[in-house]
Amino acid sequence: MPNLASSLPQSSAPSTLRIRSLGCVEYAECLQAMRALTLGRNANTPDELWLVQHPAVFTQGLAGKAEHVLAPGDIPVVQVDRGGQVTYHAPGQLVAYVLFDLARAKIGVREMVERLEQALIALLADFGVQAHARRDAPGVYVDACKIASLGLKIRQGRCYHGLALNVDMDLAPFSRINPCGYAGLRMCQLRDFVPDVTLDALKIPLARHLATQLGLEPLFLE
Repeated sequence: MPNLASSLPQSSAPSTLRIRSLGCVEYAECLQAMRALTLGRNANTPDELWLVQHPAVFTQGLAGKAEHVLAPGDIPVVQVDRGGQVTYHAPGQLVAYVLFDLARAKIGVREMVERLEQALIALLADFGVQAHARRDAPGVYVDACKIASLGLKIRQGRCYHGLALNVDMDLAPFSRINPCGYAGLRMCQLRDFVPDVTLDALKIPLARHLATQLGLEPLFLE
């Protein structure tokens, strides 16, 4: 994985959302790079969107309780600094990390969460899937099943982490946890509704919907 923090040209226009498709990256490596970018950015640093997949891993947020990790088995559990409880990442899930200056855009945390949710809802609508958000439980749902999870970390008015959309993955490991702290929460994925969907087909439309919600122009770097 490249040293993303040091490769940012500070002169790029803040009105763009720089989009990187990074493939499958170890979770800890990606987290370290997100923190480095966030700590090293300034008022002129452009916002970024990283589209990735991760090898199988459970991540436990700041509000996480040990009792929600039921039987991790051979899948590692990583303590992280985002909000929320425990979730699962694996290949076949599209993860979008949003490295965004909330203070510069004058957007509050709750509004940011809602904008991310609306981008996902619009994306799913493109594929004929009607989805909705819940005020009491961040994320995106199809009927009573959760199809996407959200979690952010805010530091000095800037956020990192983001969202994870289940596309075409093995959902069985979700049964080893209480997803997002909810016992018995059913998970679903886009393949359940669009059998021939591919993860690669979602990257550009998701990036465009996120850029629209954030009031930025998408700039695809890779």
